[in-house]
Amino acid sequence: MNISQWLLYASDYLKSKCQGAGRIDAELLLAHCLEKDRVALYRDALDTLTAQQQGHFLSLLERRGKGEPLAYITSKKEFMGNEFFVRPGVLIPRPDTELMVERVVDAYIDRQTLVDVGTGSGAIVISLALLLNWKRIYAIDISQTALEVARYNAFRHGLSERIEFLRGDLLAPIFKIKDIKVDFITANLPYIPSGEIPGLMPDVKDYEPLIALDGGQDGLDFYRRLILQAREILKSGAYLLMEIASGQGEILERIMTPEWSLEILKDLAGRERLVVARRL
Repeated sequence: MNISQWLLYASDYLKSKCQGAGRIDAELLLAHCLEKDRVALYRDALDTLTAQQQGHFLSLLERRGKGEPLAYITSKKEFMGNEFFVRPGVLIPRPDTELMVERVVDAYIDRQTLVDVGTGSGAIVISLALLLNWKRIYAIDISQTALEVARYNAFRHGLSERIEFLRGDLLAPIFKIKDIKVDFITANLPYIPSGEIPGLMPDVKDYEPLIALDGGQDGLDFYRRLILQAREILKSGAYLLMEIASGQGEILERIMTPEWSLEILKDLAGRERLVVARRL
């Protein structure tokens, strides 16, 4: 079969095997297999695959058909127009999280200090390091696997010397730095209520790390602790940005008033997605 025929076959196969998978997944997997971009698949639509390429592509299809996330299969995910390495054990960056980066850019004042908590793949902190001229940048995660991936992504983007990676629980490593005061804290911590985990899409609940998903009974266990810590090291007028799920903004508003000024932003689907809190 030629490329065009393989795409038809793969699309039908994935639709029958994996909820939410289809044509785009087929294109991305075949492009990855052939080391081409998606446009080239149509330019070279009549080309045939070698026996080795066929075997490789069928193995990739089988993995996706069983529900394995596309990003884990290809080891890459785009975020803010840049490519990031991802692997099992690290949360896959989502387009909705780009809202956090955009909001920091809007509020940025030259040469500030940034702390990214729960950095994961490093998508947030690396994107902000590429976009803005920070004085100091820290990225924290409790997972050694996540820190290794984030460090590698920083290296790929030429940022190894600009970002200091620290392992620890929430802001604990920052409190060890003498007299530090911070201007921005970004946090995409686990915020899914424990009871909702079983109802997530299979490619999330069965493959992505539970430690990066489960936020406790109402999803806000980590943010309650972070808010108390952030209050101690943020400058007056500084920002704490937290990605949340729909319905959690009102809870955080009650927790944080009157010491914080809050703005709750919605994503493109109209769901609460980001709390922008300013220390009063």
